[in-house]
Amino acid sequence: MAATGFTGWLSEHKKVEDLQAQIVELKKQEMRSAVMRSVSAQMEEIANEQREISDEKSEEALRQTKVANEMRLRSERERQNALEAERNAVASEKKALEASALAESQRKVAEEQQVLAEHQRIQAEFSKRKADTLSYIALGRSLGSIATFQAEDGNDDMANLLSYASYLYTSRYRGDIYYPAVFQSLILSSQSKMSWSEHIGAVMNLEYIVGNDNVLVSASNYGEIILSERKDNRLLSKVLYKNKQFDFRDMLIDTLTGNMYAVSRTGHLVMISKDLKNVKTIELDEIEHPMRVHLLNKDLLVIGERAIAKIDPEQLTVNVVRPLPFRVTLGGAKDHCPLLFDDEGRMHLVKGIDNYETKKVPVAGKVTAYCQSKNTSSEAYGMSEGTIWVLDKGGVAKKLVGHRSRISKMKLYGNRLLSASYDGNLNLWIADREKVEPMPLLTINNWIMHFCFDSKKNSLWVGDAQGNLTSVNISVPYMVGIIKKKLKRNLTTEEWNYYIGENVPYESFIGSQGKEATP
Repeated sequence: MAATGFTGWLSEHKKVEDLQAQIVELKKQEMRSAVMRSVSAQMEEIANEQREISDEKSEEALRQTKVANEMRLRSERERQNALEAERNAVASEKKALEASALAESQRKVAEEQQVLAEHQRIQAEFSKRKADTLSYIALGRSLGSIATFQAEDGNDDMANLLSYASYLYTSRYRGDIYYPAVFQSLILSSQSKMSWSEHIGAVMNLEYIVGNDNVLVSASNYGEIILSERKDNRLLSKVLYKNKQFDFRDMLIDTLTGNMYAVSRTGHLVMISKDLKNVKTIELDEIEHPMRVHLLNKDLLVIGERAIAKIDPEQLTVNVVRPLPFRVTLGGAKDHCPLLFDDEGRMHLVKGIDNYETKKVPVAGKVTAYCQSKNTSSEAYGMSEGTIWVLDKGGVAKKLVGHRSRISKMKLYGNRLLSASYDGNLNLWIADREKVEPMPLLTINNWIMHFCFDSKKNSLWVGDAQGNLTSVNISVPYMVGIIKKKLKRNLTTEEWNYYIGENVPYESFIGSQGKEATP
């Protein structure tokens, strides 16, 4: 019983424990449910909050979308505005470029107009200066002509004033000082031309004594050799040799020894020593009609019509004679060698007694004078009828016409040519000008046979067929200096207005050159 009761108790006790366990479990479940409810409530509350947040975010998103749309619209408007502004800018830039191009075009037109105006101004000034220049040059030439008339009438005072004025206006305005009217007035007023009758026969040659521009030797076809020294207006002469049987045709002075040599057409050679104390004469039996004497290196050559002789210049003995296969009509010099012309239109350059080159004369006609320029290698051929041919180093020929008779002597230095003729004129030519015209330096009433310069080419001596020696100072500064020293007064106002003109500012010729002064 007890066991049954214990068993029953155990069974009930177990049920009780099961119920308690269930109760505990239920409580736990209830607690869990409460917790779950609480959590669910919290979750619901969170969900509500999240929903509210979501709604807020949705609203915010809607708002942001609205804002974004507004900004997009604004941006689109701004883009449209930017595009419009860009189009406007491009249009403005185009207009600006067009305006700039127009302005540049207008500026160029303005500059061209300015340049044209400046050019016209310069041209007008140039034309005025040119007109003034031509006017003053014409005045200078006119004054030169009047000065010449005054000098010929014996009015030296007025001639000097007008001659100086002629030079002044011609040189100041770059006119041609060698224009005949100007140059001749300078020669007359400076009394640069003086003549002396020294020889009986025609003067065939003139040479300066080495190192002395005041002493020269002249030889004539009457067998005379005369030494002349100029002192102011006087000419002191001394006969060094005279034999009327001789006919001197050429003469030279050895620049090294100072000895003089003169060759006669009669077949004789005369040597006069530098000290004038020793005179020797030799016959040239094998030389027919000697006409030329020339120093070639250390040899003295005498050239005749048909032969050449080589002579010892110290001993004065004939060493060699060579016949020529042609007849010599004229002798000259080229490149320091004798140049011989024959009667068949040929010329022969003698480089030695057995060595000569033959060429055809480059111009037609009879050559009576020849010269060569040492500076330019140009050549001049003077003809029997008075024509002159000038050939440059390239062989281009220019014909000069001005003499009326045989050309007897020429000198060519640079582009200036001096020519003398039987017509009594000694002319100056500027050979490189487009139009070459003669400018007379001297005119006499006799045949001019020969002329020579001093070392500075300031003074010119001329020998003529009547035996006269004529000296001409051709240096413009020298002549002007003489004239200026001779001026004793200035032109009066009346003289100035009459000869020069009221429109030309008055100048003093005695005071500083070119300075205006009151008469």
